[in-house]
Amino acid sequence: MRADIRQVADGTYLVHGSNTNWIILTEGGEATLIDTGYPGDRSLLLTSLTEVGSAPERVAAVLLTHAHNDHLGSAQYLRTTYGTPVLAHEDEVPHARRDYLHQVSVSTVLRNAWRPGVLPWAVHTLRVGGSAQHPVTAPRPFAQDGPLDLPGRPVPVPTPGHTLGHCAYHLPDVGAVVSGDALVSGHPTSRVTGPQLLPDMFHHERTRAVSSLDLLECLDGDLLLPGHGPAHRGPVARATDQARTRALA
Repeated sequence: MRADIRQVADGTYLVHGSNTNWIILTEGGEATLIDTGYPGDRSLLLTSLTEVGSAPERVAAVLLTHAHNDHLGSAQYLRTTYGTPVLAHEDEVPHARRDYLHQVSVSTVLRNAWRPGVLPWAVHTLRVGGSAQHPVTAPRPFAQDGPLDLPGRPVPVPTPGHTLGHCAYHLPDVGAVVSGDALVSGHPTSRVTGPQLLPDMFHHERTRAVSSLDLLECLDGDLLLPGHGPAHRGPVARATDQARTRALA
């Protein structure tokens, strides 16, 4: 299996791993990596960095949207192997260390096993190491507000709800928003496609997840790069409105 790499703007790549996306922002061979997929996606992740003209050792930082296993998978590996700093919102740092775990439980998955797509998703998750824990031993909070001094100049946008410290990233230079799991365009357990929230069982605080759509709505951009599903083109404000309408229906 090869990673599905899509160049969506100058120096900006959306990579589809096994049910989860990561984003690569490049600048002169250096890269910012936003999320890292499942643990079992590691070979795809490393190959994708090479195929966009960078390399694992040239990743300036890993930025986490949040610390669920399907986004955290190879962050610690990159930190220990290449010395790559792993950055997250300050409220997500203890989650990345696994001081606690806010993730859908086995019992919740079993209660929802009758829903379309849930069992195949769960089986796949087990196969790619989604139940294993890979804590980051020294995650760091962002050092400043505003654009980070990294390739792509991502701007952190706190969007709590899916997890306590979930964070999206605005890319104003290319008119894009990396939304993580605060706003997605599809998921194996969802019956619909297009802008939406993940099914309720995945959110730590669903009410806050809905409220965080207001924060994304204010961002200027016409390209949405979600944690799950394909890139979505069109005003981000319209995408958030569509997701809100679906969530409140």
